[in-house]
Amino acid sequence: MHNKKLQGKKILVTGGAGFIGSNLIERLLNEGGQVTCLDNLSTGFLRNIEGYMSHPMFSFVNGDIRDRQLCDDVCIGKDIVFHQAALGSVPRSVKSPLPTHDVNCTGFINMLQSATKAGVRRFVYASSSSVYGDHPTLPKVEENIGKHLSPYAITKYSNELNAAVFGKLYGIETIGLRYFNVFGKNQSPEGAYAAVIPKFIKAILGGELIEIHGDGMQSRDFTYIDNVLDVNILAATTTNQKAYDTVFNVAYGHHMQLIELLEMIEEKIVATRSNIRVVRTKHVPTRKGDIKHSFADVSKAINLLNYRPSVDVSEGLEKAIDLYCKAFAPSDAITSAVMPVDGIDIEGLI
Repeated sequence: MHNKKLQGKKILVTGGAGFIGSNLIERLLNEGGQVTCLDNLSTGFLRNIEGYMSHPMFSFVNGDIRDRQLCDDVCIGKDIVFHQAALGSVPRSVKSPLPTHDVNCTGFINMLQSATKAGVRRFVYASSSSVYGDHPTLPKVEENIGKHLSPYAITKYSNELNAAVFGKLYGIETIGLRYFNVFGKNQSPEGAYAAVIPKFIKAILGGELIEIHGDGMQSRDFTYIDNVLDVNILAATTTNQKAYDTVFNVAYGHHMQLIELLEMIEEKIVATRSNIRVVRTKHVPTRKGDIKHSFADVSKAINLLNYRPSVDVSEGLEKAIDLYCKAFAPSDAITSAVMPVDGIDIEGLI
């Protein structure tokens, strides 16, 4: 997918050293954009963007979205802002609600206000499928949400409300993207709040015991990174006014149980690596804030943004497994270590 509308545009990506942000930067540079990355490296990694440091159309600012003056400075002269920066993870927010609110809400308002003040035309921001809370209907439709189940979900919904108000009051064009369990290149398997797919792959390759929260029957709409990048580009370039000041589900539009996901990953790894033994699992209690089922209706993005999901879960897993197999290079030895697996984190970074 190539979009000439981005060529020469001055673009800011917050959280650009993270998983989705770094992939987005790569796509934007390939599209001919002039890209500035703002990241404080609290959850992102320099290694994700080090390949662009010498690129003539790229610049990096090490800073925090809670710094109001810095937000003003980095927004000056920008045409488009992609706001990916946030403190992610449902479990992290349950454990530490205050810093989650501080980064995700105060930081978001800082960026939104600075972008408005600087005359930025388009503000595309990351939201989350967690905003659907306990609403029972499947698939999830943008207009129908339930009671929120975590501080993280509340911060993301708050962002959506503020963005819509800013759009109507001040004229900045805002578009929110509710990500559903994104996976792919640059997604780290490390840390207590890492996402489930890289953790599964790493654990299988290392022969580690996998902990599954709950019965493993919870389902998710796992979404390969390329689909997410496509929607971001479409959101940044659309001229359909019906798409402004609203939100869109970003997913493939198909859901899978966690145990089915594990079986698929194991099957694909075993097919290419004969030294992998039987995967060992252990069920542990369900975590606070968990949503049982998450499955997206993507028809709104199809109709208003012309979105067409291009990579399904199977193909995406093959791409991800190939990358992780090269990165981890595990030994043949089977260890007895326990690898806790996070079954619902949306991105593992925001």
